[in-house]
Amino acid sequence: MQKLLLVLTFSIFSLYLVKAQQPKKPTSIEIHNAIQKLNFLGSVLYVAAHPDDENTRLISYMANEVKARTAYLSLTRGDGGQNLIGPEIRELLGVIRTQELIAARLTDGGEQLFTRANDFGYSKHPDETLAIWDKKEVLSDVVWAIRKFRPDVIINRFNHRTPGTTHGHHTSSAMLSVEAFDMVSDKKVYPDQLQYVSAWQPKRLFFNTSWWFYGSREKFEKADKTNLLSFDIGTYYADLGLSNTEIASLSRSQHKSQGFGNTGTRGSQQEYVELIKGELPKDKTNIFEGIDTSWNRIKGGKAIGDILVNVEKNFNFLNPALSIPQLVTAYQLIQQLDDQHWKNIKSKEIKDIIAATAGLYLEAVSLESNATRNSNINIKIEAINRSSTPIKLTSIQIRNLGINDTTQVTLAKNQRKEYELTGRISKEEAYTTPYWLMDNGTLGMYTVTDQKLRGIPETKHQITANFNVEIEGITIPYQKDIVFKMNDPVKGEVYKPFEIIPEVSVGLSDKVIIFADGTSKDIPVHITTNKNNVSGILTLQVPTTWKVTPERVPFDVSQKGEEKIVLFSVTPPDTQNEGFIQPTVTIKDKTYNEEIITIDYDHIPFQTVVTPALSKVVKLDIKKKGQNIGYIEGAGDVVPESLRQIGYKVTTIPVTSISEASLKSFDAIVVGIRAYNTVETLKFKQQYLLKYVENGGNLIVQYNTNRRLKVTDNLGPFPLQLSRDRVTDENAAITMLAKDHPILNVPNKITNQDFEGWVQERGLYFPNEWAKEYTPILATNDKGETEKKGALLVANYGKGHYIYTGLSFFREFPAGVSGAYRLFANMLSLGKQ
Repeated sequence: MQKLLLVLTFSIFSLYLVKAQQPKKPTSIEIHNAIQKLNFLGSVLYVAAHPDDENTRLISYMANEVKARTAYLSLTRGDGGQNLIGPEIRELLGVIRTQELIAARLTDGGEQLFTRANDFGYSKHPDETLAIWDKKEVLSDVVWAIRKFRPDVIINRFNHRTPGTTHGHHTSSAMLSVEAFDMVSDKKVYPDQLQYVSAWQPKRLFFNTSWWFYGSREKFEKADKTNLLSFDIGTYYADLGLSNTEIASLSRSQHKSQGFGNTGTRGSQQEYVELIKGELPKDKTNIFEGIDTSWNRIKGGKAIGDILVNVEKNFNFLNPALSIPQLVTAYQLIQQLDDQHWKNIKSKEIKDIIAATAGLYLEAVSLESNATRNSNINIKIEAINRSSTPIKLTSIQIRNLGINDTTQVTLAKNQRKEYELTGRISKEEAYTTPYWLMDNGTLGMYTVTDQKLRGIPETKHQITANFNVEIEGITIPYQKDIVFKMNDPVKGEVYKPFEIIPEVSVGLSDKVIIFADGTSKDIPVHITTNKNNVSGILTLQVPTTWKVTPERVPFDVSQKGEEKIVLFSVTPPDTQNEGFIQPTVTIKDKTYNEEIITIDYDHIPFQTVVTPALSKVVKLDIKKKGQNIGYIEGAGDVVPESLRQIGYKVTTIPVTSISEASLKSFDAIVVGIRAYNTVETLKFKQQYLLKYVENGGNLIVQYNTNRRLKVTDNLGPFPLQLSRDRVTDENAAITMLAKDHPILNVPNKITNQDFEGWVQERGLYFPNEWAKEYTPILATNDKGETEKKGALLVANYGKGHYIYTGLSFFREFPAGVSGAYRLFANMLSLGKQ
């Protein structure tokens, strides 16, 4: 999970690595590419709002063709998006998308930065966005990012001059960038930052325009391009066997949770940027014209540049180690620089190059994947020098473990050295978890009190091994994260981050527990111990009007990793009510009420999130008719689990098994979100779903986007046209258009109170055109907009009912919104009164 935000000198090396923790093993060609980047002292900052907003073609071009230090500043971590690969939403989705962005940058050669802004969902105007985000604070983070990264050039993904025409987050990112451009050099602006960074003034600010922003290719062809620069970003890198656009597609494809798999393209392609601020370059193919990007730009740099230009020119691809003496000399000169910014960046780059030319491999591996505070840990050290250059390992420090090994080890050519060191984890060591989730935030902002943490993509690795290596008589320090690795029978060598976790993880299976009546429920509490021989007392706190038995349960666990399940009986109050329950473990004089959540997907490193073990309990005033529900999975949601919570029997229906006969037994069938966007086979099965309705069934179709529909002609039994209409204000007023319709009355009387407490939005991608056979049930709209009547449509077809809804039940159910459950129960009950 932890990878330091450093210059990714060998980023291209990572194109084919599945796990970002895996050590880089560069080829001679890749080392030469890194030397070329070492000799370029120019920086580009690309700015947009979300993960997947970035133009990977332009980022890759700047990083790999121009050789500039290139970063993407994403104002949010994408928490408000949908998840096409699993059930995680909100904060956990933000953790996934953060790692997908890091993987994208490892692929295209860039670096990754963030602000504290929280992606609270779709916003239609920057006024709303900046009010929820807290403009002053997010602007301070943009200023901080610019001062810290010190770009010569800033490129905005979106147009700051067109508020209200696209996602409010998009326009806001550009507006904040434009405003920050004029502020970053003023020492009176956010002066507290200046104890860590210096004021800085970029030279140019651009907007990454294209024909799309002009409305059509024809209009763009006719447009005045006086203020535009263009680049052919279709460059082919013969040494890699890839075009720039192919690399960009590989980068784009890292956004798997959003379904952005991308096919590589080849050939010449133009990319355009429009000057917003600064002086327009005369050479419109050179964004750095007039900016010294050589070593001459810093005091004392000329001598370094002379050496490194010679290294680049005379590099021996068959024996890269021949460059080591000159590289070490340049490293020494870099250490004497007064410019701390470039000193830090180029020291890291050249150290990596020296190690690569020597085939120097240094690794510190924990024998376990995790450990608890105040416990012993064994670290396996491997060191090898695969060159003829004499190298000596003079010491190893792992400060957090109290290790200071000063044994001097000569690393003879291709002779592996392995040994173990033992240390102890401090009882004060912080748990491994995303730093931006450690404190409670707001709807629009994460809370990060430490200024130095703001903007970095992920929590820095807490326990690192510092190797001191002597090369050419000079001591060069190398820092390596402690990792865990294992051999998987299928995947082979697999790396995971080494993590510090609580002694005990305690949690409940469900984050929302629904009580549809006054009957007590047995609530299983899961206890997992992360060390041997743990005993204590488990209790379950409940709201004052709820009851729980027993009051306390003693437990004893002997083996690390063992799980116990303890049942508590929870009884709700008589009336509709909601609150939170939390299990707590007491071990001697210490209490634990945190849960360890793990996120494990092949395309990102293993993630651990330590979070309070809270679950919401809801006593509903709800009635329902029908029992046997069929569910067709779409892009992933927790609707089936939520329906089971209120007493339905829910069966997942494999799409391949759908037939007229297989659907007869169900009282209702629900189609998961975006199923018609993601499940190709549904276009062959839609006829059976509509036949099910015609024969008396009840079919509920949840929202789909209006693009990439697999089923287009017969989404419903009558014509139905999806749009991009959405209502983003979760508190938007609801008008009952069909007050007497059964769906608002049977078996539950739906009132405006049922639409209180909704989260993130009312709904999305509502139909905007439909046949007369459909009855619109509700109307709602965002402020200043016309009514949207397509949120919930019902049609009688044959003996049954077809329901299409864009209401965001997939968000409301996990949040325990009472009214959403009551309305959905009515939808399932339709036709059974």
